[in-house]
Formats: sequence, C-alpha cells, structure tokens
Amino acid sequence: MKEKLLEHLLEFVSDNKKKLFAKNIEHRTKYMTLVLEDLYQPHNASAVMRSCDCFGIQDIHVIENKNNFEENKEIAMGSTKWLTINRYFEKENNTLDCIKKLKSEGYRIVGTTPHSKSCSLEEFDVSKGKFALVFGSEEPGMTSLAIENCDELINIPMLGFTESFNISVSAAICLHHLRWKISNSEIPYKLSDSEKTEILLKWTKQVVKSSELIEKHFFENYRNKLDNENIF
Repeated sequence: MKEKLLEHLLEFVSDNKKKLFAKNIEHRTKYMTLVLEDLYQPHNASAVMRSCDCFGIQDIHVIENKNNFEENKEIAMGSTKWLTINRYFEKENNTLDCIKKLKSEGYRIVGTTPHSKSCSLEEFDVSKGKFALVFGSEEPGMTSLAIENCDELINIPMLGFTESFNISVSAAICLHHLRWKISNSEIPYKLSDSEKTEILLKWTKQVVKSSELIEKHFFENYRNKLDNENIF
C-alpha cells in the first residue's frame, strides 16, 4: 500500500525532482548514524545536519537534556527536511534512553573524544557492524555517562596547539572519512527497499502541496474500490 501511495504522490512531483530523489536515495545509509548530546548553539547543530545530508546519512539522534534543539535555517539550508531526526527529551536521562534504543537496534555506540584510550579515526574499523557516532556539547564534550556507555571511542589526530575542533568541523571530518571507508568497502550499507519507500514518502510529502489531503483522498478512493469489489 505504501508503494502505491508513493507512486500516486510522485505524480505531483516534477521530473527533475523525481530524478534527484531516485539518485539520492541510492546513496542514503542507516549503517552509520549520528548522535548529538545536548548541543546549545543552533548554528552548530544545523551545520552538522547539513553535513549529514551532504554525506547521505539519513538518521540523526538529538539528545536534549538541558538544551532544546533549535534549527538555524540559514545554516541548515533546508537539510533537515530530508533527514530523519529522532529527538530525546521526555525522560529524566535522555542520554541513556537514546543509547539504549540504539543498542537495541544493533548499533555500536562510538564516542568522539580525545580520551587516551580512544583509537584514531583512521584506525576505526567500520566493518565490525553498524555504528552510532556520538558528539558531545560544545565546551564540555560528551558527558561521563555517555562515555561510560560507549562501546568504543575514537579521536581525530591533532598536530597543533589547539586541543579540539569545533563540533561541526569534527562531525564533517568524521563523516567524510568514515563515509569514504564505508562506500569503498564490501559492507552492505545501502537501504532496504522498504526503507527506501519510507524515506521517499517522507521526501515526497515535503514537496507536494496539500499532500495530506491528497493522501486522504487516495485512501478514501481505495476503500471505496474495495467496497465496490465486495458488493460484486
């Protein structure tokens, strides 16, 4: 049914946009996902979202303990509407809630930190299974709770006096390097057909005017068709 609904909605999408959808969906992946723990500067979170879209990372997990997620539209450049953003703000400890959910889905939790026991970005083994890359807040970095619940820790090698990169720069570096590794491997990192359908439906609804009304009429017509078939 979702496939038929998608086919119907695509009738209201321009040919150029349909070609862009078809091209981009083939590069989307859920093999790697990003977790942002309590970022407080909207421009940083928005810049990370923009990088995720550019590198074909579909799912983002936003932990909101003290700080609410806010989009800076000038920085995000519309990227958020093409991503699947999962927000965690209802529990007393949203960090643990997010990590537990990801682990239940089979993700390795990989923290980004200059911690002495972390391995370098170049050494990280992407073939060991899908993973969630965790980035902490701007100044303090990842919380101790997040670090304690990570399966692995990685760092970006530094050659200068400054101790760290800006969060959005760190994310972009990691995304580029790890996405390159995944894409040039034998890892089955691409989306399943059902995942493609779900995402394409989301994208299509973003660009079709009155998509909710069109969807409502689609299901009404479908039900009427079934009723007529049952009569005969």
